[in-house]
Amino acid sequence: MKAAATKNRLVLDASVALAWCFPDEGTEYAEKMLDRLASGSAALVPAIWPFEVANALLVGERRKRITVAQVTSLLQRIADLPITVEPIRVGGAFGDILAVARREQLSEYDAAYLELALREAQPLATVDDRLRRACGNAGAALV
Repeated sequence: MKAAATKNRLVLDASVALAWCFPDEGTEYAEKMLDRLASGSAALVPAIWPFEVANALLVGERRKRITVAQVTSLLQRIADLPITVEPIRVGGAFGDILAVARREQLSEYDAAYLELALREAQPLATVDDRLRRACGNAGAALV
């Protein structure tokens, strides 16, 4: 774990990015995170993040919640944000992340965000209540 959080960095959960994409899921918190990224902060995400975001948009498209054109536009706008995807090591997924998932009763996917926040000593931005509780239990900071 790193010694101290870098002030302008955060770990970004897919739930926040998806709140930007679907008006009925939008929150003031998610908008503040978008403003923060637009104002010079940077986000760090686990390798699963782009797949989670793209898949949720694809499902929304299939369910006629958004159009193909909207998906294309949203993904381009998100890709332009200062977001760094952390590469995954197989040993990390099978070791450290799995241990966090077991300890905090999370899916491996959600544990990837928590483990990254803990390892990098960065606060986690999420609108997922279960993940927020797990952060509190694990001693991870929240944005």
